[in-house]
Amino acid sequence: MKKAKIYIPTKTAMQSGRGKQKKWILEFKTKDTSINPLMGWESSTDTLGEITLKFSSKDKAIEYAKENNISYTVVEPKKKEFVIKSYADNFIKD
Repeated sequence: MKKAKIYIPTKTAMQSGRGKQKKWILEFKTKDTSINPLMGWESSTDTLGEITLKFSSKDKAIEYAKENNISYTVVEPKKKEFVIKSYADNFIKD
């Protein structure tokens, strides 16, 4: 049985916006990874590891996994807590 992970990707340090955090991704877990003795790279005979599917909602990704007999785990995104400060708060000592 194929195994997959469903998640929303986190933003990188080079991104300022949260535009790419709206899509849910279904990413297959690779199996049978081995080290190539010649180059030292990690390789696998499982080509599903190269596939990532994007969905507009978590429910659509779960529905796709169920229809195609894919065992999945859902990784819920962590909620960010924003602290709104004024410019003057930078100069006030506690």
